[in-house]
Amino acid sequence: MHQKKKLAENFEMNGGNILKRVTDLTIFTEKDLNKITKNYSKCLGNGFFGKVYKGTLPDASETVVAVKSFIKVDEERIEEFTEEVMIQLKMNHPNVLKLMGCCLQLDVPMLVYEFAANGSLRDILHINKRQKLSTESRLDIAIGSAKGLRYMHSQDIRHGDVKPDNILLNDKLIPKISDFGLSKLLKLGEKIAQKVVGCEGYMDPVFRNTGLLTPKSDVYSFGVVLLELISRKQLVYGQSGSLVIEFRHIYETEQSGRSMFDEEIVTEENILILEEIGKLAMKCLKEHQDG
Repeated sequence: MHQKKKLAENFEMNGGNILKRVTDLTIFTEKDLNKITKNYSKCLGNGFFGKVYKGTLPDASETVVAVKSFIKVDEERIEEFTEEVMIQLKMNHPNVLKLMGCCLQLDVPMLVYEFAANGSLRDILHINKRQKLSTESRLDIAIGSAKGLRYMHSQDIRHGDVKPDNILLNDKLIPKISDFGLSKLLKLGEKIAQKVVGCEGYMDPVFRNTGLLTPKSDVYSFGVVLLELISRKQLVYGQSGSLVIEFRHIYETEQSGRSMFDEEIVTEENILILEEIGKLAMKCLKEHQDG
């Protein structure tokens, strides 16, 4: 009896009375989640707020999912949390990670997302460096990521933390924009962020210095991602190399980024497209003061 009361209290505290009225949202019970994750037996790693587990839905296709813990919700956060769930739920694009449902009976709500079999772009570029990544694949990842961001902007949503960690890849290397969370997600009517959150090196200087978050803030961050795609270098590499500063210097002095391109993909047939991606990255990295 005490357990049932606790589950009911958690459900209410996590906004269950609001979210249960959302017709398109699947709300899983604690028992459902235990079955889906096989009692949380397969941990995929750590997300922004906690651990991420692999699971399988009991549907005909046995859909594989990722189950992520969120933040502890209190009375002050109920409205923000429920609004974010509803915003994520309406994000319907092949290049944006899909929210499949949530569990609200736990102390900390759990969100169920589509599964990205190849992990993050950071994993493939910088952790699993032995994995070959063709120019065509990198271009497809760049284009798909741009389409996902463009869709979000068309829905009046800005990401605020675009980086390779937050671009996930499925089994076909199709990119999925992820982790546009409570701390960063704003409606376009609210241009000034109360709290500047994000990864320093990817952050638009205007956003960092003023709190002004616009679609151009995401464009700046995307420019850094483009540089990582064509160089396969991390934001900070070697002893103290800064990818953005180094590429900008070489591009301005040599009018070419060739010396920074990843040797694995530098061929005569690829040079033109790599140079064009480099030029696009430089345009993205221009600082914009207007919103």
